Amino acid sequence: MKKIVILGLLGFLGSLQAQVIIGDGVGTAPAASKGSVLLEFAAGQNKGIIVPYVRTLPTTSPTRGTILLDASTPTNARVKFYNGNTVTGTGGYVDLSGQPADLRDALTAQPTGIAERGKTIIGNQSTQVDGVLVLESDTKAMVLPTVSDVQNIVSPSPGMLVYVNKAGAKRLAVFNGAKWSFWQAAD
Repeated sequence: MKKIVILGLLGFLGSLQAQVIIGDGVGTAPAASKGSVLLEFAAGQNKGIIVPYVRTLPTTSPTRGTILLDASTPTNARVKFYNGNTVTGTGGYVDLSGQPADLRDALTAQPTGIAERGKTIIGNQSTQVDGVLVLESDTKAMVLPTVSDVQNIVSPSPGMLVYVNKAGAKRLAVFNGAKWSFWQAAD
């Protein structure tokens, strides 16, 4: 009987829709939209999410939606997004930085030659997508860390992404190691 109850409980828990909030139990998304959130971050932390640095840009079957810091040329590092649109010269990547950064000093502190041993998947566990952190869902999204101003982030790291929630200036901010670039949605 005990085994049946445990198996029933595990089956019930496995069927629940999970949401991960990093930093606190509240997050930033309004309560009414929590069902559409897969991953979100605590409000008011003045911190961001840092995308992986790569020293060799993936060219063999990268997954659409991949965001990374392309440090293949350390003096011309840029945050990039893979959308699969192979316009001549882009290889399917869109430059989110809009300007280069010299990361030679930052890269000396980064380890090299480490074998990738695993990945974390939030969402669809049957994914064949390769990545360190894979968020996969047909109905849910990630809410970026929210800050009131990038100037409040004391030591931004190359590859940092945040959402700026500032009156008159709500936008995505990307730090390439030298400068912040801002992406504002058209009204």
